[in-house]
Amino acid sequence: MTEAAAELPAPPEQARTVFGDRYADALRYAELLADAGVRRGLIGPREVPRLWERHLLNCAVISEVIDEDVSVCDVGSGAGLPGIPLALARPDLRITLLEPLLRRTTFLEEVVKLLGVGNVTVVRGRAEEMIGKLPPVDVVTARAVAPLDRLAGWGLPLLRPHGEMAVLKGDTAEQEVKASRAALSRLGAVEATVVQVGEGIVDPLSTVVRVLVGESPGGVRAATRRAKAARASRNQRGGGGRRRR
Repeated sequence: MTEAAAELPAPPEQARTVFGDRYADALRYAELLADAGVRRGLIGPREVPRLWERHLLNCAVISEVIDEDVSVCDVGSGAGLPGIPLALARPDLRITLLEPLLRRTTFLEEVVKLLGVGNVTVVRGRAEEMIGKLPPVDVVTARAVAPLDRLAGWGLPLLRPHGEMAVLKGDTAEQEVKASRAALSRLGAVEATVVQVGEGIVDPLSTVVRVLVGESPGGVRAATRRAKAARASRNQRGGGGRRRR
């Protein structure tokens, strides 16, 4: 056990409410983050004393803006935030943890196996390379990945028509939305709002930017890439595109 792991505090009472039947798994996940997560450089040791409020609960409450029984892709999942807490709090969701770095996907796969989280799939790759390769999802999530306009360029093309990106942001959320409106519009967004979630669970409340898309998630370029990926897939299934007689 690392020195940092010894600093892991007892979970607040709200954790039982949020994670319900998966409370014991949430405890184990916190322990894994405080130990292996720190040793492997996935989180900093200074984060351990505030793992529950700042990380696990802060991430889990994003579930308040996500409908039941939908598919979710957590872009740039890192150590599994917000994807793993969301999966534990909401077993009805089908969640893909998308992460480009091998050491992180290795950790995520170990966590999913140890906790027996059956509603989670780990995929190694960059979001921009997955357009047309991953099935479109209902919701894209992320936290601390990139500024909103850049994150939207990665995340919106992964959505199905009329899907939504719901990402955790900080105090600058309103300014980011205002500065990104033109870029969001080019990417097929039809609405962008900022909401607060986690009343009675986290203090301060978690800030979520919600971006809804219309018929063309990601805009024209994303549609072109999806069409190209679909043609390549058909060619592979049809033996290189040769016409069958």
